[in-house]
Amino acid sequence: MKRIAIVTGASSGIGEATARRFVAEGFGVVGNARNAEKLGILEKELGSAFCGIAGDACEEEVLDRLFSSAIERFGRSPDIVVANAGRGLGGSVKDADLSKFEEILRLNVTGTLALLQKAARRMAPDYPKEASDIVIIGSVVGRHISPFSAVYGATKHAVHSLAEGLRREVGARGIRVSLIEPGIVISGFQEGAGYGEDQVRNFEERFGPLLHGEDVANAIHFVVSQPPHVHVSDILVRPTRQDYP
Repeated sequence: MKRIAIVTGASSGIGEATARRFVAEGFGVVGNARNAEKLGILEKELGSAFCGIAGDACEEEVLDRLFSSAIERFGRSPDIVVANAGRGLGGSVKDADLSKFEEILRLNVTGTLALLQKAARRMAPDYPKEASDIVIIGSVVGRHISPFSAVYGATKHAVHSLAEGLRREVGARGIRVSLIEPGIVISGFQEGAGYGEDQVRNFEERFGPLLHGEDVANAIHFVVSQPPHVHVSDILVRPTRQDYP
């Protein structure tokens, strides 16, 4: 295997597309999601290059299994970690459903931080011979505040801060920390965030064609395929017609 990657949120959307792209490039992938059935389907389809680990990406035991499974399946520790698991929440500061916020905060921020800590502590690159990458999926609304998704955006603001803090901590060791900030991506995200069909249709009419998971996976692959001494810190990728946010 060229490289070994951990990808969270691998059962759909950006995570699934990234796992597929990595396998196509000759990488070994340990993919995590809650949907064990979908992970099983991916294992059958992608073959021995993909290992699915079902469970909650916020739980320490699950995160530990991702790293141990990489060694068991592929014979070495991962040199790519893609922190992709997350969930949306529609609504403004005034109107957002706070009963759902604790779960969103736990998954988007606490779970991401736990994964980043484990990756940073376990990675030991032979720099500059080899690259090690931690790729974090943020959001355009983590950079540009949208009143229509400000509460979700606040969790991504936090993730962006963690990404930059980690970059400054581990860059000297040869570990690259990269932030990918997608605009509107058509996936299961919209349903999970509580967006209605009319709202998604409005996105298509105003901004379409919209992004798909493969478009963001291409950006992620670009980041990790650079020579070890080249660090792409941040990519913001939008549909061409998306003027806001």
